[in-house]
Amino acid sequence: MSDNHLQEKNSVTDIEKDSASRDDLSVIIPGDKHGWLSHPVARSLLSWGVEERGTVPVPEEERTDTQYYKIFFVWFSMNFNILSFSSGTLGPIAFQLGLRDSCLVILFFNLLACLLPAYLNTWGPRTGMRQMIQSRYSFGYFGIIIPAILNLIGLCGFNILNGILGGQALASVSSNMSWDVGIVIIFIIALLISFMGYRVLNWYERVAWFPVLIAFLVALGVGGKNLYNVQPAEPATAASILSFASVIAGFVITYSAMASDFTMYYSPTVPRSTIFWYAYLGYIVPIVLLECLGAAVVLAAPNVPSWSEGYGTAGNIGGLLEAMLSPVGNFGKFLTVLLSLSVTGNIACTLYSICFNFQVMIPVMSKVPRYVFSIVGTVIALPLSIVGAHKFYTTLTNFLSLIGYWASAYGAILLVEHHYFRKGDFSTYNHAIWNVPGRLPWGAAAIAACILSFGLIIPCMNQVWFQGPIGITSGDIGFEIAFPLAALLYIPLRMLELKYQNTQY
Repeated sequence: MSDNHLQEKNSVTDIEKDSASRDDLSVIIPGDKHGWLSHPVARSLLSWGVEERGTVPVPEEERTDTQYYKIFFVWFSMNFNILSFSSGTLGPIAFQLGLRDSCLVILFFNLLACLLPAYLNTWGPRTGMRQMIQSRYSFGYFGIIIPAILNLIGLCGFNILNGILGGQALASVSSNMSWDVGIVIIFIIALLISFMGYRVLNWYERVAWFPVLIAFLVALGVGGKNLYNVQPAEPATAASILSFASVIAGFVITYSAMASDFTMYYSPTVPRSTIFWYAYLGYIVPIVLLECLGAAVVLAAPNVPSWSEGYGTAGNIGGLLEAMLSPVGNFGKFLTVLLSLSVTGNIACTLYSICFNFQVMIPVMSKVPRYVFSIVGTVIALPLSIVGAHKFYTTLTNFLSLIGYWASAYGAILLVEHHYFRKGDFSTYNHAIWNVPGRLPWGAAAIAACILSFGLIIPCMNQVWFQGPIGITSGDIGFEIAFPLAALLYIPLRMLELKYQNTQY
């Protein structure tokens, strides 16, 4: 019997054994050779409702969740927080754009950038696979390790930014609390939510947005009159508009690499349009509203002494929000605490996806329970948040611009593979080969298309630390170039790969 056949047989057995995420989460997986699940602690965690399933695909008969509206609240709560607010402030602060130009960029580029992750949400119910496992069918068993590493960097980066913002806001309500202590509190809460997994995560995201909405409505009620005192801005240039657009796209397009992590338990009979619109609205509504609000508030801050003092020279978003809410006294401090906790929903979901990226990056780790990597992700991001707390704006601008490049190329390759080579047929994503390297694509075409696309992406970059010959005059158009170029390069490279690999769908 060939090695490939043995691996395929073991793969099917793994799927049959991994039943911990069924309705009865207390079920212990039989035949657990590594002893993880037979340990009394693991048995107790499963009985408490902790999700154990990691990267193993969900068989069709186990995809039974029909509460499709939950995906709207997952993305809505993830983005209805002070990170979205702070991203909007970059238009005026980093790119010297006025309110009108900032809001137009925010609106139109988010309308475009949200399409890709919303569409990839629809793949989860059809394949029953985590996003990075789906990607093996384009990038290969070993090739996907590179996108997994890049995605891990991006996800940890988002957690660092969220931790900084949440810690700042929490510390702003008390002179006895430092930013560092606030950051630690934020991460502990997010870790607890992520640790529990799918069920608790979905429940939390369904309720987490409402207190945040109250806080922002009160802030608008007591400080909205000051938003009319916006300073006039210099006329916008194409370079500043496109560079800000790159930041806006980088904020949302990277959700593509975790999209189906939250939809793989849904019934495969759900109309794809239902999942798409729930996800799309979950992205677009909170992001556009809060980014525009952030741009308006930061432009008005110099004309309001209390806001200017709260914001300070270090760009303290938490202090700015606390100053906006200060007219309502202690209730304002309470609302500031709620705003600080708004980032926990984003951090928790990100920690959840980080688990699967670790398991894809180091395949042998797929036998380790998912929740262990929630702890690992926290251990990585927590100290980096504390170190980077006083360099927030520089970190945010560079980070959001940079991560958009690879995510755009990654998304293009998935779409071309699915629609051009697999003819949109989800049955070609065979569960039996999800962890069989010899039966998956080599991944050379996908990796080569990504690498070669950077031959034009780099000249189109316009970053603080690097300005390409095209980007210095046009503004940063790297992510706009990455998508079509990677797609075009992938077609001939994949044809060549299929010829030599001699694989049929």
